[in-house]
Amino acid sequence: MRSLLFVPGDSPKKLEKGMNSGADVLLIDLEDSVALDAREEARRITAAFLSEQSKDAERPRLFVRVNGLTTGLIDADLDGVMRSAPDGIVLPKTVGGADVAHLGAKLAVREAEFGLADGATRILAIGTENAAGVFALGTFAGASHRLMGLTWGGEDLSADLGAEANRGEDGAYTDPYRLARSLALLGAAAASVDAIDSVFTNFRDMAGLEAECRAARRDGFVAKMAIHPAQVPVINEAFTPSPEAVERAQAVIEAFKAHPGAGVVGVNGEMLDRPHLLRAERLLRRAGRL
Repeated sequence: MRSLLFVPGDSPKKLEKGMNSGADVLLIDLEDSVALDAREEARRITAAFLSEQSKDAERPRLFVRVNGLTTGLIDADLDGVMRSAPDGIVLPKTVGGADVAHLGAKLAVREAEFGLADGATRILAIGTENAAGVFALGTFAGASHRLMGLTWGGEDLSADLGAEANRGEDGAYTDPYRLARSLALLGAAAASVDAIDSVFTNFRDMAGLEAECRAARRDGFVAKMAIHPAQVPVINEAFTPSPEAVERAQAVIEAFKAHPGAGVVGVNGEMLDRPHLLRAERLLRRAGRL
């Protein structure tokens, strides 16, 4: 998983375009990109789309972003789409592991009701869309076996903070959002789930997107969300391990295999220890999933 593309759930045309974008995951949206009076229609369109596409073994994974737990809309969202067996649910405005556990209970009920395998529906949590969520980023470990990833967002957070902007004149995030990003990365690592970087909202600035992808990959994120199909190829390229990186990771693993019990090994003139082994194993797991 490298790219996760948001697609409005009320637009069959955009849903079809998303299927052909090359994204690894479609995030079908019932929240921000859908007008309040169009959400019932969006549930119907999304459910029909999920039912139709589920037959294709080569399709991207299909997740649905529902409305948050405090909106009064989430139960109608889940009732509308769960019978069509989405691969996962995206929970916005998540405040820690307790919210993930709450959603997990709702999913378990609907899986039983609609004859789906228990635990089949995964959860992707957006953990920084308000200040309370930022303070709860260390609570996801053990919250639910369904949790597969943790991501962050700076747009809703800026509204919660009453900020004028979340990026400076140089285009980089300002301090509150860099902090939220870092804590989300740490929270994902503590919970042993994938860390997924937020969207890059200027969909015409491919150079800026590429630079942000490189920085995210460097820091430990394994994927990035997109808001436009044109962003998907840039994201996929950035988060696909290169042949050189795979070859080096294999060399590190082979060196440790050749010296079982060693704390340090030499690879191409460089002394490497156990953290390098863990990084190599993680990279090969990512490459294998692709």
